[in-house]
Amino acid sequence: MKLGQSIFDFFLRTMEIINKIQIHGDKIEDVKVIEKILRSMTSKFNYVVCSIEESKNLDQLSIDELQGSLLVREHKLIEQDNEVQALKASTNYNATTQNQLADRGGGKGGRGNRDACSKREGQGNRGRGRANND
Repeated sequence: MKLGQSIFDFFLRTMEIINKIQIHGDKIEDVKVIEKILRSMTSKFNYVVCSIEESKNLDQLSIDELQGSLLVREHKLIEQDNEVQALKASTNYNATTQNQLADRGGGKGGRGNRDACSKREGQGNRGRGRANND
């Protein structure tokens, strides 16, 4: 299996090869196909492969059942990646918003450059807050 390849595409390609072999007269048992599929999975499926080998009798497991188990795990991995990306995007959005507010003089405790612009010679701060006693 190639990195980034989906389980569906991998099984499609594998079954095409198996069917071509069988058309030419060679018989391949399902157990051999299942073993080859499990050996060729990428590292992110290692623990799924281990659990399938430990919990199921490979002689009784069908190729369709194996494909279903791996598709379910792939779907969960995709959902998990999407949640992590959404959280990263949310965090980046909040940081960007805070930086923009600070640049404009808003945000937490930021006064920006308002004091320098509003003070004229001899005048104090006329806004809210403490009076400026020059």
